[in-house]
Amino acid sequence: MGRVFVAQWRLWKSPTVLLLLALICIGGGGFRSDSQSLPPEEVNALQKIGSKLKAHWNFSLNPCEWKKLTLNNDIHFANNVTCNCTFNNSTVCHITSIKLNSLNLTGELPEEFANLTFLNTLSLLRNYINGSIPSLWASLPLTSLNLVGNRIGGRIPKEIGKITTLTELVLDDNLLEGPLPPELGNLINLQRLLLAANMFTGEIPATFSKLKNLNDFRIDGNSVNGTIPDFISNWMQLGRLDIQGTSMVGPIPSSISSLTNLYNLRISDLKGSSQSFPSLQNMSKMTELVLRNCMLIGEIPRYLASMPKLNILDLSYNNLSGEVPDNLVGLTSLDMFLTNNMLTGSIPSWILSSNQQMDISKNNFSGLPPPSNCQQGRVNLAASYSPTASNLMKSCLMRNLPCFGKAQNYKMFINCGGRKVTIGEDVYDEDSIPTGGSDFIQSESGGWAYSSTGLFIATKQSNYVATNISTLNVTNTELYMTARLAPVSIDYYGFCLQNGNYTVRLHFAEIMFSNDQTYSSLGRRIFDVTIQGETVLKEFNIAEEAGGPGLVIIKNFTTLATDNTLDIHFYWAGKGTNAVPDRGVYGPLISAIAVTPNFKPDLFNTKLSIGAILGIVGASCVVIVLIVIVFWYFLRCRNHEDKELRSLYLQTGHFSLSQIKSATENFDSSNKIGEGGFGPVYKGILSNGVRIAVKQLSSMSKQGNREFMNEIGIISALEHPNLVKLFGCCIEGNQLLLVYEYMENNSLAHVLFGTQEQQLKLSWSTRRRICLGIARGLAYLHEESRLKIVHRDIKATNILLDKDLNAKISDFGLAKLKEEENTHISTRVAGTIGYMAPEYAMRGYLTDKADVYSFGVVMLEIVSGKSNNTFRPEESVHLLDWASLLKQRGSLLELVDQSLGSHYTKTEALNMLELAHICTKPSPTLRPTMSAVVSMLEGKQPVCAPPVPSSTDVNDWKLKVFDKLAHNSSQEHSTSESVSHNVSTDGPWYNSSVSMKSSNS
Repeated sequence: MGRVFVAQWRLWKSPTVLLLLALICIGGGGFRSDSQSLPPEEVNALQKIGSKLKAHWNFSLNPCEWKKLTLNNDIHFANNVTCNCTFNNSTVCHITSIKLNSLNLTGELPEEFANLTFLNTLSLLRNYINGSIPSLWASLPLTSLNLVGNRIGGRIPKEIGKITTLTELVLDDNLLEGPLPPELGNLINLQRLLLAANMFTGEIPATFSKLKNLNDFRIDGNSVNGTIPDFISNWMQLGRLDIQGTSMVGPIPSSISSLTNLYNLRISDLKGSSQSFPSLQNMSKMTELVLRNCMLIGEIPRYLASMPKLNILDLSYNNLSGEVPDNLVGLTSLDMFLTNNMLTGSIPSWILSSNQQMDISKNNFSGLPPPSNCQQGRVNLAASYSPTASNLMKSCLMRNLPCFGKAQNYKMFINCGGRKVTIGEDVYDEDSIPTGGSDFIQSESGGWAYSSTGLFIATKQSNYVATNISTLNVTNTELYMTARLAPVSIDYYGFCLQNGNYTVRLHFAEIMFSNDQTYSSLGRRIFDVTIQGETVLKEFNIAEEAGGPGLVIIKNFTTLATDNTLDIHFYWAGKGTNAVPDRGVYGPLISAIAVTPNFKPDLFNTKLSIGAILGIVGASCVVIVLIVIVFWYFLRCRNHEDKELRSLYLQTGHFSLSQIKSATENFDSSNKIGEGGFGPVYKGILSNGVRIAVKQLSSMSKQGNREFMNEIGIISALEHPNLVKLFGCCIEGNQLLLVYEYMENNSLAHVLFGTQEQQLKLSWSTRRRICLGIARGLAYLHEESRLKIVHRDIKATNILLDKDLNAKISDFGLAKLKEEENTHISTRVAGTIGYMAPEYAMRGYLTDKADVYSFGVVMLEIVSGKSNNTFRPEESVHLLDWASLLKQRGSLLELVDQSLGSHYTKTEALNMLELAHICTKPSPTLRPTMSAVVSMLEGKQPVCAPPVPSSTDVNDWKLKVFDKLAHNSSQEHSTSESVSHNVSTDGPWYNSSVSMKSSNS
């Protein structure tokens, strides 16, 4: 019998990167052995391979006759050449395997490997090899090709699809590009296909459906697009599937449910519309489940408890609602990350007492009593409670992290990951605690904190503080010797900041990668940065921006603090490398943060020493006397300006008129985006790049003043994803200005009823999501907010749509506080004809059920694509009347917008039309609450009217009469009030509301 030998070598590193290898099976060309020989063509091939890889070969030994040479014991990084010497009665050898791993080879891929015609294993992982994959390799009988962690570029040759013997193709962490060749689908024996962290584009080829033996597929960090293909159901042997940080869109296909062998599933950052939780209940082998930022809605399924081996569950950055399933308590080894969802109810006691990593921050829990701390053991509770839960809990537990005392802070300096450092006159606080998996850490001063979440892939031992590995030739070196590191997400919060405009300086230096053209310099760190919810850095690469590792780059931004809290968020969206040069070094990295005011801070509201305060007071006495004299004269000359208006600065952020003029280009007509009864609306861009909408009102109108004050007084106390955000106001001279977040898609009326150029084709899922968003916003106003509020003017023009077509309720000028004890009888009926509930329009009876009625009308408009006040079918009635008639005929689905064709769900459409009918019942007692409406839209309860006592029957009959009178009245006034019925062609954001006053108002 012949023998098969494996020759192995130890690597000696030198300045010339000398690779000392004793090769095998000498034959010809001066390399001979008496018993066994290597064919001359293979000897020549080895020589050319060594030259192209810039390696120095030593052929002085014949290790083919040796059974073993000692090397390191790590099988994954073994360096060896395997020789089969069983040919021709053990007289001829052929090379069958070459592994040259982690040797910092710097050449390019040699096509001469194709001359080693018996080669079945080729591994060159973790080097610094350039070039492209030679198509000539297609002639080799390879079973394993591993090139992970190099600088290989170009496209994958389609010829690789001819190597049908391949069971493993590993190309992660390179610079490969272009579409994936469909020919790879011919590799029917392939078990591992790892393509992560390259630059592939296009869709996953349909031919990949033939890869039925796959058990490991990874495509993370590429720009592949399209949907996750249904044919993944063919991969019945699949155990691991990684699709993080791509350009793919949802939903996750239902066919994934057939992959019962999955034990590791990682999908993140999907684009597209919302989707329900995928069906995974048969995956009992699951150990790691990551569905992060996948637009998931609905509740967390209880079947997750039937995955007994589950030890990592990451469902963060979705829109999951409901309570945390209590049966998850049985998963005692579970690390769970649920941050940034809409979870409600009480926090389960088993979470609070868990010894595992648990992050439930940024949710809407409400159960009392609240926890005593924002970090309890290994559980991160920051911002986990609804902002209206209780004033008795700590500020950091509430979603908006409010400031309960006076706002005393106006600057912030942090040496992220490092010790306390003084740079000039600025003292950078220490931030050296090494944890960060699920941690909320507050500074000693209490002025700032960080909230970090996530585990590094394939390792739990990584440090969350990075340490510099090379010499830094920069100023202020102390700031860059360490840095705060996170695998997924980290927020730095500034607390109790005085409201105003700030400069945020972010200090970066890539201190974990080398710059020596070796394997350790191959990492690509890519992450996003948002400040106050606005993305300021997208797919940011520190080393690329700074010009290389070890170099400093400082990014300056201006931002606005309007609620005394600053949020600087760093987020890894799955881009870049996550396995080279080492696992656990990807994700956001920040060296230092400096926040300074662009305004003169209120020093009397800060923690100054008594001596300093007395000095300031003494030095200001003369100035104060002069100010009093000037102010007295000013008041005499300007006594027409309301004291109430001047006091508004105390309630919200404020802007100067010059800031507004600069942002809107002096109210240029090209920036006008709407016109309302109280003035025009302009778009603008602040100096920090934040886009805004400015509503301009006239101070000469008392009605305008009243609504101006009402708007600020109410909306400044509210915060919800489905309410438009008020940044602040401006009161100068006769100018009354409200500054809102800019909504890229204008109003619902604009996209539904505007001109043909203005209208958008809304998909069914988008329409349903808009309805659900409005319902959630109203449920918050009626039942969840600290101030219980009736909006009074819900209509399509007051529903704004952001860039992702998420709905936000606007225009609170007519809103009223809800009366808890009894029904409110209004002496001033205000609203818009066609949307007002009959009991309110005719008798002034105002409850939150008036908003429910208006919502029903708007939902009808969304489903049908028609306006209630302009729709006229052959019977010449309003849309609401037409819906009632079609319901009687049993043909409600005729109302569905014809532009949808058949692309809608009939059961959902019928349920929504039935719900609109219930919401617009003449009697308010027959209308559901908005929280019930949300449950019905989410499918948690059937669509039905609430039960009422029989005593209401007579009142129902009376209210039907009022409803009929209201409709007759609206028809009679259709000409005189047409401005409130029709959408302006310039697309208003905040349409005027027709005010109907009673005689005794």
